[in-house]
Amino acid sequence: MTVDGSDISGRALKFAAKLSKQFVKAGSVTVLHVDLPAFPGVQRKIGAEAIRAYHHDNHEHVLSIARKALARSRIEVEEVHEVGEVAETILAVARKRKIDLIVMGSHGRSAVKGVLLGSVSTKVIAQTEIPVTIIR
Repeated sequence: MTVDGSDISGRALKFAAKLSKQFVKAGSVTVLHVDLPAFPGVQRKIGAEAIRAYHHDNHEHVLSIARKALARSRIEVEEVHEVGEVAETILAVARKRKIDLIVMGSHGRSAVKGVLLGSVSTKVIAQTEIPVTIIR
C-alpha cells in the first residue's frame, strides 16, 4: 500500500484495510511512503542534516494521515519510508518484502485533475508481476 497524503491514497488505504480483514487468516498491510530525493546540489547548499530533517518531516506528515485512517482497523500495519524515484522504489520494496498485492491510488498529489492513470501507477503496473489494484 503506497501513500502520498492525497485523498485518493487515503481511499486506497481504506480499501487495503478492508481487503485485509476479509481474509480467513488476518493479513497485514505495509504502508509505504516514498519521498523524492532532493535536487542535485541542494544538499551541498543546505547540508545533509537539513535534507534528513526534510525527509523525516515529509514521512511523518504522510504516515500520520495513514495512522489516523487505520486507527480503528485492528489489522497489523508496518510503516516503511524510503527516499528515491517513486515507482522504482515501490517495486523494490514490494520485491524485497515479498508483497502479495500492491494497492495504490490512480494518481497522486502531483497529478493533473482528470488524468485517468498517473505515471507512477503506469510504471508499477508495467514493471511488476505482482498483482496491482488501482483505486480511483
